[in-house]
Amino acid sequence: MSTEQNSRIALLGFTVPDDALARALATDVLDATQTHTFAWGLTHGLREAGCPVWLLSVPPVSTYPGNRRIRFSAAGFQQDGVEGQLLGFVNLPVVKFVTRLASALWHGRRVLRRRRPDVLLVHGVHAPFLWCGLLLARRHRIAVVPVLTDPPGLAQPGDPTVVRLVRRVNAALVCAALRRCAGVIALTRPLAEDFAPGRPHLIMEGIFTPPAAVAAPPAADGRREIVYAGRLSRAYGVDRLVEAFRALPGQELALRLYGRGDLEPWLREQAVRDPRIAEPELLERAHLAPRLARAAVLVNPRPVDQDFVPYSFPSKIIEYLAAGTPVVTTRLPGIPDDYRPYLILADTDDAAGLTAAMRRALELAPERATALTAAGRSFVTETRDRRAQGRRMAAFLDSLTRRSARPDRLVDVLGADR
Repeated sequence: MSTEQNSRIALLGFTVPDDALARALATDVLDATQTHTFAWGLTHGLREAGCPVWLLSVPPVSTYPGNRRIRFSAAGFQQDGVEGQLLGFVNLPVVKFVTRLASALWHGRRVLRRRRPDVLLVHGVHAPFLWCGLLLARRHRIAVVPVLTDPPGLAQPGDPTVVRLVRRVNAALVCAALRRCAGVIALTRPLAEDFAPGRPHLIMEGIFTPPAAVAAPPAADGRREIVYAGRLSRAYGVDRLVEAFRALPGQELALRLYGRGDLEPWLREQAVRDPRIAEPELLERAHLAPRLARAAVLVNPRPVDQDFVPYSFPSKIIEYLAAGTPVVTTRLPGIPDDYRPYLILADTDDAAGLTAAMRRALELAPERATALTAAGRSFVTETRDRRAQGRRMAAFLDSLTRRSARPDRLVDVLGADR
């Protein structure tokens, strides 16, 4: 860790101990591994840049009945040398928001009084946490900086009417809060410019954290594997990927899908119909990484024409490139230009476009594949690792705290709505 000390950070969000995440997700319909990885990437990146960090956290769980657990208790914790406080809440619609706000205010006030941070970093577009931050900031004179990973109010397939209503209310509250924050860190430029207009911003599409080393079993029958890892849903193009794979000839190929989502039953049916398609699996990140490394091709099939796409950067792109495997992806606008030399881009996002791109990847000459994947891995590990991203975040937060130290700026940060 750097010996230089920069801004002191209280991080309000979803950075929970590994065992707490495992317990929380045991009864959840969705897998929040990427949220967990990113949250700890934020924490470790800031600490490696010389910023002391204290955590105020809840596990990233779906609202009941998406997660069958209703009561989450408050408790202190420590992991990787970082002290944190789990916030208690009741996991029911609407009640979840109120209890998280109350718990964050109660514990946040104590942390701010004892630790005196310069910045309250808020992970995600969660209205209770943003407004808790603004209320605490008004009293303690600190900068509130959200980390925007998704647009507010993003609906999920199958959401009941009451949940959609809650999401719309949450979106309105989030947008009002963002206009009052000192600045934002966002995955994409449209996220910052559309939802926090006029606020200083840092664009940081992801953080690479090396996974633990675990050996992967050899591929069954020595087949060449085409792999997807992420949410198993139509919104993410998984049905198109299956259709595209079927158009590739050869019994030496296999399609493997890792994750959780509403397409799981359908994918099991496809595995029965086509022996080249494996049933979906959910693996811990440490066990997933070697599966990515042994694959012949890694695919991101996300469609490009959905409303949320301009605000999205698929974190799997970083994981894929770090695996040292050829990567096929659709031409998502949220992928920065400097990634594109290391990717095999599908000309169209339909099944035919994905088939053609996967065929190009499979037919790469060995020396070309080696050069492409080595360059992609170096790009990610040298420019998007937590040390590099931590330095960028620390410099940005320091610039905000220097500005907000002026009395006239404090009024702007904490109270203005311009």
